[in-house]
Amino acid sequence: MADIKPPLVAELVWDEQLRFGATSGPAAVVIDGDGAAGPSPMQLAAFGLADCMAADVIAILQKGRHPVKGMRVSFSGDRAPEPPRRFVNISLHFIVSGALPPEAVERAIALSHETYCSVWHSMRQEITFTTTFDVHP
Repeated sequence: MADIKPPLVAELVWDEQLRFGATSGPAAVVIDGDGAAGPSPMQLAAFGLADCMAADVIAILQKGRHPVKGMRVSFSGDRAPEPPRRFVNISLHFIVSGALPPEAVERAIALSHETYCSVWHSMRQEITFTTTFDVHP
């Protein structure tokens, strides 16, 4: 049986304009609806999805004893033209370095997307979602 985790708790305190100080446990960030003083909510969603999948991919590859030396993930998301300007199309491109078999990277990305990434599974599933990758020795 899976471990039950306590609810994630976060607090935002309005600073000025569209800026909020946000905390959750020891983590703190400034969120700016204008994206000037800190990342915007949509930028944070992009960071969250990219990091969630990247962390899964690294963990899966390491558990498979594959020698990962580095990873870079690029996020691209198209948004609806009218409010709510939600993501309608998301693409992630993974660049992984190390002596890795491409099929292991492909499998790790698929497992993250289909099973493990809680951020993706918290988003609308009708979002068009694509992934690509390159492996560099």
